Amino acid sequence: MPIVKTLRADQLEFSSLLRPGDQVVCGQGTAEPLSLTTRLVRDAPQIGAMQVFLGVGCSDTFLNASATSLELSSYGAIGTASKLASMGRLDVSPIHYSTLANDYACGKRHADVVLIQLAPPGSRGLNGGLAHDYVLDAAKAARLVIAEVNTAAPWTFGAELPDGLRVDICVEADRLPLELMPRPAGETERQIAELVSGLIPDYATMQIGVGSIPDTVLSSLMHHRDLGIHSGVIGDRVLDLIEAGVITNERKAIDTGVTICGNLFGSRRMWAWAHQNPQLNLRAATYTHAPSTLAHLERFIAINSAVEVDLSGQVNAEVANGTYVGAVGGQVDFVRGANASAGGRAIIALPSTAKHGTVSRIVSRLQTVSCSRSDVDVIVTEWGVAELAGATLAQRAQRLINIAAPCFRESLAREMHDQGMNA
Repeated sequence: MPIVKTLRADQLEFSSLLRPGDQVVCGQGTAEPLSLTTRLVRDAPQIGAMQVFLGVGCSDTFLNASATSLELSSYGAIGTASKLASMGRLDVSPIHYSTLANDYACGKRHADVVLIQLAPPGSRGLNGGLAHDYVLDAAKAARLVIAEVNTAAPWTFGAELPDGLRVDICVEADRLPLELMPRPAGETERQIAELVSGLIPDYATMQIGVGSIPDTVLSSLMHHRDLGIHSGVIGDRVLDLIEAGVITNERKAIDTGVTICGNLFGSRRMWAWAHQNPQLNLRAATYTHAPSTLAHLERFIAINSAVEVDLSGQVNAEVANGTYVGAVGGQVDFVRGANASAGGRAIIALPSTAKHGTVSRIVSRLQTVSCSRSDVDVIVTEWGVAELAGATLAQRAQRLINIAAPCFRESLAREMHDQGMNA
């Protein structure tokens, strides 16, 4: 793999490398190349207007970026990207995460410049380290690829750089990668987790979404046996279960004995475990999210969350009060994969209320639908479990009312009647 130049971070001057109108793609989450993105924000006013495509935000890098110099977009508003959305600074493409890699590979999406974080090569070549995602596909056809090589990033199996990827400039990182620590759980999250854990059988393979509820669900599984992981992201709670012998991956029909994911959203403890560990494999979304892959996983359990659910079972995972706060992401891919799996379950778990109990998250109708009612399997709140697969509209409405917060059940029942959903 040719590398044109190696620089220290303080030698990098974007004003001599980037052009007005450039479309820039940055590594996301813990794989954001902070040495590069901070300098992009610094130098942007001297360059002119550019478009920057972000993913999951874990840093505050772009919160103070020049609005006239950097037009920011993403596939969702996850993490700190939600702050950008609330500021009116983020343009969101409501797309399935799994399509991004192919969109860049086939030219449907374009990148002029790619900023990426890599792990040191050792004897095996440069490596994606904390992520194997669409950024690699964007880099293949970019005019300019600048890589931050971070000595703290782990070298991970599956994240080897593909043939044909040219790195023009390597920059020595001047800071550690971002760490993501498990989120603290409240009583509501613990109640939800207890109900969800009852839906997960021994020997299941799980996909886990991002947030406090999925983290708490994982913490509730210490008495399960021989679980597996096939997920878009994993964090430290997965590592807890691996170290406890709960996650073994031994019952998986494919990738037996190996944890599969696309991104590592954890702490330096996870980096140490991941480094050159053959029991972990980072794969692209074209594999992790593919229906043909997921259908081969027996007892595949997809665990995701939502902003709200309506009485017919439609799920909104994107918008709250007119502001983007989430994403379509991989939810639909994993829900459909779980539905196709023998013994699989697609679980959507969410608190029954928002704004300190003043707003119901079980609603009569949705304006934004991320996951269709025909795909939804089971909804869980702290008040119970609503089995929706195969249920009629009237049955769905009544089951969802039963797991809404008690103070909203009467009004939801009236709305159910008004919509003609009575049995």
